[in-house]
Amino acid sequence: MGRGKKLDIFIGADIDDSWSEVQTPRKTKIISDTQEPQKHFLYFSKEKRRGKVVTLVGEFHLTKEDATSLIKKLKKKLGCGGTYKDGFMEFQGELKEKLRPLLAEEKFRFKNSH
Repeated sequence: MGRGKKLDIFIGADIDDSWSEVQTPRKTKIISDTQEPQKHFLYFSKEKRRGKVVTLVGEFHLTKEDATSLIKKLKKKLGCGGTYKDGFMEFQGELKEKLRPLLAEEKFRFKNSH
């Protein structure tokens, strides 16, 4: 193919004037009920993301403001990064042993095996 020539490719898309709404399930859950810390039953999970360990704690039933203030306080005490997504708090590193007493101090409860 020489320079300056355009390649005409037909992909097979059918373009018409009608629009349709895409129905995909929502990834994030909208939490309608908030609970006090004593009624939470949290569990820990460990995942590898891009070769690094991430500690997940959840599921929290808090308002967005309460959850962001709690994770900000925990990140400061632990000296690590993290985020709050879909009712779970994600912390960078393997922090289960350090995180458990900090959450117990905030009156959160855990499942028996965690």
